[in-house]
Amino acid sequence: MSRSHISMRKIREILRLRFNCKCSYNEIAKSIRISSSTARDCVNRARAANLSWPLSPDLTDEELDVSLYPPPQKINKEQRGEIDWIYIHKELKRKHVTLRVLWSEYKDQHPQGIGYSQFCDIYREWRQTLDVWMRQSHKAGERLFVDYAGQTMPVLIDSLTGEIGEAQIFVATLGASNFTYTEATWTQTLPDWIRSHVNAFEFFEGCPEIIVPDNLKSGVHKSHLYEPDINPTYQDMATYYGVAIIPARAGTPKDKSKVENGVQQVERQILARLRNRTFLSLLELNQSLRPLLDELNQRSFQKIPGSRLSLFQEVEKPALKPLPTTRYDYAEWKKVKAGFNYHVEIDKHFYSVPFILIKKELYARYDTKIVEIFYQSKRVASHIRNYGAYGYTTDSQHMPKAHQRHAEWTPERIASWAKKMGESTAQLVEVIMASRPHPQQGFRSCLGILRLAKSYGESRLELACKRALHIGAHNYKSVESILKKKLDQQPLPSTPHKDVLPESHEYIRGQHYFE
Repeated sequence: MSRSHISMRKIREILRLRFNCKCSYNEIAKSIRISSSTARDCVNRARAANLSWPLSPDLTDEELDVSLYPPPQKINKEQRGEIDWIYIHKELKRKHVTLRVLWSEYKDQHPQGIGYSQFCDIYREWRQTLDVWMRQSHKAGERLFVDYAGQTMPVLIDSLTGEIGEAQIFVATLGASNFTYTEATWTQTLPDWIRSHVNAFEFFEGCPEIIVPDNLKSGVHKSHLYEPDINPTYQDMATYYGVAIIPARAGTPKDKSKVENGVQQVERQILARLRNRTFLSLLELNQSLRPLLDELNQRSFQKIPGSRLSLFQEVEKPALKPLPTTRYDYAEWKKVKAGFNYHVEIDKHFYSVPFILIKKELYARYDTKIVEIFYQSKRVASHIRNYGAYGYTTDSQHMPKAHQRHAEWTPERIASWAKKMGESTAQLVEVIMASRPHPQQGFRSCLGILRLAKSYGESRLELACKRALHIGAHNYKSVESILKKKLDQQPLPSTPHKDVLPESHEYIRGQHYFE
């Protein structure tokens, strides 16, 4: 407790109430409006100074003050010992190392050295002499700051027309060592954003605990102070590498001063030296960036010994998490909803999901090979990626039972079965399937007609189909009625029904279509 917090008059009253009136510390606190801990500290100091009650009438306030609050003893330089603040600053970057731990180690070597509070004050004062970006104390392996440089680089797109494009410059900086990675990409879109992160991890040969991006659309769908909406593909990549994403707060430059300094160093030390060149390809630009990047990382610090590279190898690299055994395969996520036909659309192709999920909110994860569909974080469907536009990929297990009964049938199979019964049967089946927007819509009617052969025989069915074609009755009920009434055994009408489709009609695809 500091002497300035309480008057000598109150100190005398505390001692009187405690020793003469036998009051508790809480009662003393209420009486003279101080905290009970202050009253306890004052009494303990009096006992340590061997003061007795009542106090001597000759004891002045100044003498009482010195007795209770003696001035600190001056510590000479030899007793204090030399403190290597550069070493202290570097050690603070290691995990679980604090100023109190370092002070305890210092006191073990110098028992009569300075106290903890003075130790902290001197360190903070020394740290103010460093550059702003070096003052920040990030634990080794904890944070990786990522962003794009504001400056772009010219790259030839078309050698025939001479068209020039502007390459984007990705920058990643580790928090503890300021070790930096940079590369050029054509865009800042999601595929390039993810690929640059993966390349950075491989450059560092490890992963940090946390990635701190700016609120770039590729990484953060919607910025928010407390719950920013992370892009699901970005989150998927982070989950694969076991890292967390904590975006910088909007309008808070201190959150990203590391990467801003990294960007500034890349622009000044690398891009400025390449400013007069136009590169023939993105590969050539990246090949030119790498030696200048190595030079930046190996350049010595101005105010502390070492470099980004030496600090990285000594402190940060051992703290990084190991990389997975295989590289992350880029995959996109999309919010989808199954229509009435229990299929979802991915790049103009339709994939089935269990029919009970019709109109449910689903998420699709898809790469170049596989399409996976999730409901409430559980995978409910998986398909081989198909690039056929407006085609359907269907798992029969996803169908309702009524649909599963017909899943094994195809237009070709139905046409082949009908042909075995006769030309008229085959022609009627073709007409029915061709008259529908999709052949599958006529499957049930065709299968019903073909199964009539079990009850009436194939020869009668052929005659019934011939009569149905003659009179223009292209449906199951008409064929069944002809057989029930035995009309198939009567001569055909002399004049065909006006609704009969001629063999050359545009809706009849012909037997060759189904073969």
